[in-house]
Amino acid sequence: MTRSVQVLRLPHHDGLPLPARQSAGAAGYDLASADADFTLQPLERRLVRTGLALAIPRGYEAQVRPRSGLALKHGLTLPNTPATIDSDYRGELLVAMINLGTEPVAVERGMRIAQLVFQRVEAMELEEVAELPPSERGQGGFGSTGL
Repeated sequence: MTRSVQVLRLPHHDGLPLPARQSAGAAGYDLASADADFTLQPLERRLVRTGLALAIPRGYEAQVRPRSGLALKHGLTLPNTPATIDSDYRGELLVAMINLGTEPVAVERGMRIAQLVFQRVEAMELEEVAELPPSERGQGGFGSTGL
């Protein structure tokens, strides 16, 4: 069963495409910058407007993730990845970007800057206990299962 997400196109999104998957097997819908052209300097962070607002069905979230090509070629990524967009948020979808590369990167209006992946989320009840049940791993943390 295919679910639908309502999309509101804000005035500054005019002339840009709606998010779309670039292949039949793609998990992510590419998001475009709705900002005027700008340059992101090395180590600079910027909040980039998409010109879109979403109504995500209850029981789902949208995750905003980096685009692998931009990360590899230019060092552009998202500092809070994956970013979660909750089902009850109705404001503009904004993307926090950072340039981890060594050169300035020009970001043009309409450039695909991130991808949006929809995931089901389960509501959980937190139950406070005096002790947790044992597991094979136990308290082994970072690197405890090997490299």
